[in-house]
Amino acid sequence: MSRRSIVVATLSTVVEWYDFTLYLYLATVLSRTFFGGGAGALDDALVGFAIAYLMRPLGAILFGHIGDRYGRRVTMLLSMALMTAAMLATALLPTYAQVGPWAGWMLLFLRCVMAFSVGGEYTGVVAYLMEGAPRHRRGLVTSLAAAASEIGGLLAVALSAITVASLDQASLDAWGWRVPFFVGAALAAMVLLARSTIEESPDFLQQQAKGSVPRNPLRHSLTHHRAAIARGFAISALGSITYYVGIVYVPSFLTSTKAMDESMALQLSTIAAVAVVLITPLVGLLADRIGRKPVLVALAVIGTLLPVLMFSIMANGPYALALGGAILLACLGGGVSAVGAVTTAEQFPGEGRLSGLAFGATSATAIFGGLTPYLSHMLVSRTGWMPAPGAMIAIVALCVLPVLLRLPETAGRKRACNFQSET
Repeated sequence: MSRRSIVVATLSTVVEWYDFTLYLYLATVLSRTFFGGGAGALDDALVGFAIAYLMRPLGAILFGHIGDRYGRRVTMLLSMALMTAAMLATALLPTYAQVGPWAGWMLLFLRCVMAFSVGGEYTGVVAYLMEGAPRHRRGLVTSLAAAASEIGGLLAVALSAITVASLDQASLDAWGWRVPFFVGAALAAMVLLARSTIEESPDFLQQQAKGSVPRNPLRHSLTHHRAAIARGFAISALGSITYYVGIVYVPSFLTSTKAMDESMALQLSTIAAVAVVLITPLVGLLADRIGRKPVLVALAVIGTLLPVLMFSIMANGPYALALGGAILLACLGGGVSAVGAVTTAEQFPGEGRLSGLAFGATSATAIFGGLTPYLSHMLVSRTGWMPAPGAMIAIVALCVLPVLLRLPETAGRKRACNFQSET
């Protein structure tokens, strides 16, 4: 593919992850604005995030079917159009002070729409980049989608931090929270316009020329690639929990445990997000040089040993140590995202790739990404054990490690992981 199409596809994940992670970075603010404040308001906000996230696999299945049947470009345009509309509608919502409990329900509905669109968004971009990249640079090019998504997360946490620090609480709750959402809607509209000019994936064009486009991509993937779906689930489980608990949940953790105020916690997370942006392409390049399997195994081992200590340090240590802990956790999550993206996509041949990713990777993300911030908050609140979120990461990493040790190496394959009728 042309360099321009690759660049547009890569940068579009900036908007996707800005829009989606913004909710968690502003969770404490939104808990007051839409759920009335009080002791259980943050619980309600995090439960809403978890419920909405369950829509992500459904979106991935629908958009995956469209992408496998009619082309990657079509599904990427449709998902971004839906995301733009949902983001703009969120910025215009009435608050709890205006309409009472209905505010929380309307926010939940729009988060469901957002999660539905994101379900098809990231898998479509990852497949598109992997299919258009040179064989020896698939890890690096695909990791750029993860790096760009981290830039989106960085923008989200940075703008959240600036907004919170610039306004008093009354102004923030009355209208200030809308500013980051309006920015997200404008960015999404710009990306939608840019995407309208990109070309179709060469893999899909080849399928059309050969007449191998599956009539029912969902059935094709479930029939021929069940083992690949299971591997994608395991890899994505590790990537999701290290990202959503080890990175995105951290500001809420620091605030709810009284370790820091909102402004300081967001500043710390902004610095950690910069570290993730820097580390992600380096891990993608490393995966091209030495292979996907050794990098993923090493990250899983680190994931079993590091997180418990880091959450304990963040909760009890001085700012400098807390910052170091947040950066190390962020680098772990960014590293798994970098190599996990290309590895999960390489588990499938071109035919039915997006549908396979929907069943495997996206289903794992719904469970280990959407539910785990709430479970982390609940465990910390009820047990008082601050390292509980780190223990969750360690358990998942330990369970996934045997799968990674048996993972077939896919780096440098002429046609990404063209396994025959796996069961």
